[in-house]
Amino acid sequence: MLEVLKKILDIQELDMKMIRLIRLKKERQKELKKLGRIKDDLAGQVKGKEEEILKIKSDIKIMELEIEEVNEKIKKLEGQQNAIKKVDEFNALTHEISGAEKQRHAKEQVLSDHYDRLAAEEDVLKSLQESLDQTIANSKELEEEIYESIRQINEEGQQIKIERDEMAKEADPDTLRIYERLLRNKKNRVVVPIENRSCSGCHITLTAQDENLVRKGERIIFCEHCSRIHYWQESESLEGTSAAPTKRRRRSTKASS
Repeated sequence: MLEVLKKILDIQELDMKMIRLIRLKKERQKELKKLGRIKDDLAGQVKGKEEEILKIKSDIKIMELEIEEVNEKIKKLEGQQNAIKKVDEFNALTHEISGAEKQRHAKEQVLSDHYDRLAAEEDVLKSLQESLDQTIANSKELEEEIYESIRQINEEGQQIKIERDEMAKEADPDTLRIYERLLRNKKNRVVVPIENRSCSGCHITLTAQDENLVRKGERIIFCEHCSRIHYWQESESLEGTSAAPTKRRRRSTKASS
């Protein structure tokens, strides 16, 4: 394996840790936004219900004033009726009073419906407010846990960055630039081993010639399909790097007694 890839492999391990941290941080931030949306939605429902109740109370007040006006009208008509002695005029006022009383009855029915609706909506508001208060109380502890998690992620990420910057100083500049360009595009491992004559990045089968070139390790070899950089995983030169293969114990050929 090319010597210049050794340091790149170590850098890649740090980059993979950083990518995982970034993804975890985004997930935790999504959780915060979800909690915020739930609270905002409940708060919006509470506000909307409060506005609806204010409108009902306004309608009640208007209806009560209208009923009062009708009562004044009836009272006035009854006063006029008491002062009249002619039968036809008396009957005309009686008819007018009857119409006003029907009007009052209709308005009183509307007013009663308003009061029933007000009571129902106030019950709904109470339930919504309780749900909002409970949600705020329950989410407080979770939000604190998420914020602490994000703080730890930021702290770990800062340490990884410091370590990575130190490693980058020791890496071959040209190879590092190639690696970083591939990493920006893939957002995943871009220096990968060949496994069973296949690219372990895109899993496309390679030619024997490609495999031999990677085995020799004389120059950087790119996958013709995904552009990742290949290395030979069983190379002794990997010893001491993060990409070194795990040694397996040989099975005993002796039959158990």
